[in-house]
Amino acid sequence: MPIILNNLWIIPLLPLLGAAINGIFGKQWSQTRVNVVGISSVSLTFLGVIELTREFLALHSQVAWVRSYAPWMIAGPFRADFNFQIDQLTLVMLGVVSGVGLLIHIYSTGYMAHEGGYYRFFSYLNLFMFFMLTLVMAGNLVLMFVGWEGVGLCSYLLIGFYFLRKSASDAGKKAFIVTRIGDVGFTIGTLLVFWTFKSVDFTEIFKQASGMPVESPTYIGGTLTVICLLLFAGAIGKSAQLPLYVWLPDAMEGPTPVSALIHAATMVTAGVYMVARMHVLYSHAPLAMLVVAIVGAATLFYSATIGLVQTDIKKVLAYSTVSQLGYMFLGCGVGAYAAGVFHLMTHAFFKGLLFLAAGSVIHAMGGEQDMRNMGGLRKKIPITFWTMFAATLAIAGVPLFSGFFSKEAILDAAKDGPYANIYLWTLGILGALLTSFYMFRLLFLTFFGEQRYDEHKVHVHESPKNMTIPLILLAILAVSGGWFAAPTMLGGPNHFENFLRPVFEAGAPAASAALAENAGAGETGGNALVKSLLAPGVIVALIGFLTAWWFYIRRPDLPKKLAASMHGLYTLLLNKYYVDEIYLAVIVRPLLWVSTNVLWHTVDEKVIDGAVNGVASSARGIGGEVRQIQSGNPRSYATWVVIGAVGVTVLVLGVWGMVR
Repeated sequence: MPIILNNLWIIPLLPLLGAAINGIFGKQWSQTRVNVVGISSVSLTFLGVIELTREFLALHSQVAWVRSYAPWMIAGPFRADFNFQIDQLTLVMLGVVSGVGLLIHIYSTGYMAHEGGYYRFFSYLNLFMFFMLTLVMAGNLVLMFVGWEGVGLCSYLLIGFYFLRKSASDAGKKAFIVTRIGDVGFTIGTLLVFWTFKSVDFTEIFKQASGMPVESPTYIGGTLTVICLLLFAGAIGKSAQLPLYVWLPDAMEGPTPVSALIHAATMVTAGVYMVARMHVLYSHAPLAMLVVAIVGAATLFYSATIGLVQTDIKKVLAYSTVSQLGYMFLGCGVGAYAAGVFHLMTHAFFKGLLFLAAGSVIHAMGGEQDMRNMGGLRKKIPITFWTMFAATLAIAGVPLFSGFFSKEAILDAAKDGPYANIYLWTLGILGALLTSFYMFRLLFLTFFGEQRYDEHKVHVHESPKNMTIPLILLAILAVSGGWFAAPTMLGGPNHFENFLRPVFEAGAPAASAALAENAGAGETGGNALVKSLLAPGVIVALIGFLTAWWFYIRRPDLPKKLAASMHGLYTLLLNKYYVDEIYLAVIVRPLLWVSTNVLWHTVDEKVIDGAVNGVASSARGIGGEVRQIQSGNPRSYATWVVIGAVGVTVLVLGVWGMVR
């Protein structure tokens, strides 16, 4: 009998126990004991995912395995069971979350070794793992929403980990509030799903939706279209897309392992996973798919332009993350759900590595994050350099590296798929060009050129093994993590898309089914190889590399001259299009004014407090008058007793007369 398949609760329970144990007892423990609890819980989870994968594949099942545990919420016709759903898509997400999460936990033992609140940090990381695993395993929208909100809570806690630093606490609040805006749409979308399908269970929703007609690509009022757009609003917030992306760059105030785990590899991809999971609804709402693709393409290009001029090494990677998430949504929006999930997986490898390598650089530089104060580090921290170099080649889309296969699959679908759009493909190509440039710019500024730091003040040193070993393992994945699709270079199959095909073929209309069926199909032999190596994405990646080399290695004086000659554009990009300032002027300050002057001073102080204080004042005044009765004179008291008795007698007689 399958052990894990019949006991799925074990997988999310282990990190939850780790979070509880470290949270309760960790303050009195040594770091070693905290490490044992925190890392062991995630290690056992990862082993459980491996065993779950083995058991699932042994079933030779082409359909989802659903395990329902118990009724959880029942109110009239509404019912939400505490149930988990395991299929090929879930397995991919579980592997990414638990595998990359484990490596980042190990890395954190070195990076956070000298930080206060060590036990608290690992408790938060374990709690995040619990909610993220719940999100991807959920068999219904309500349980998914529990995980969805849980990872948002953990993001707030971890971004604001250095809570004594105002910028960190502000960044945590900003992330929490901005993502809540999108979550309003997610909540309304969930309610509309229940109103439409009388269920929130994925199996029942997809069963009914698969028999519904495909809605008009020009009419926004279709039920499925509205549902998909509302759910996508939640994805825009959680996955930092236009216009709700502004929280993610500020989230770099958190510790670097947090940036790697939550804001590169896992949490921010929750929106992509949700769209892929709800593919049956989106495939029946082509207008919603177009919106997803447009937002993704616009975001990937827009955020890439900002990354061109940033000088903080983590901020460059933050805007790169926003851009790469745009690629994932572009893939889903053009119907290439498997390609979008493929890029989600490879991105977890190379972007998680990039952030951890950046953390290693910061560690070596004594906390310095400005690339203008670095330079010439490649010989001093060689492991960090070579692993970051591998990740840079992967994100730039160099052939045979993981990012090449996933990014090309998305661009091919945008150009030649059933939902192809040449304008969106063009934005994708331009984004690939900018990605290559700003990533090699980061590499050259950090590791090449002249030394731009004072060696007497900064003792540059390689990170300890508990930090470099995760770098090496992630570098291996950044290189080889896309080889599932390597046969396509010779006209063969894409094994990753074939693995996910049973998920995305189920309930999909003809166009999406055809896209899944033809995944990896194309020219054969040498023609396919030449086409792969000369793909537009590869060509623009080469152009981006050569441009960065010319600017920052061959002619390092050119960037300043170009910035001076294009001062207006440079300033616009450097200030991130002044979007934060616009939001502050148009939204934040008016809301603060209304809350202070209208809600507080008028409604709260004058109306609510005024009413309460008025009642108190009246009672105090009446009491002041009544107490005059107590004069201390017995004759006065006797008079009042007689008056009271007469009054009561008259009242009783009057009531008695009315009754008769």
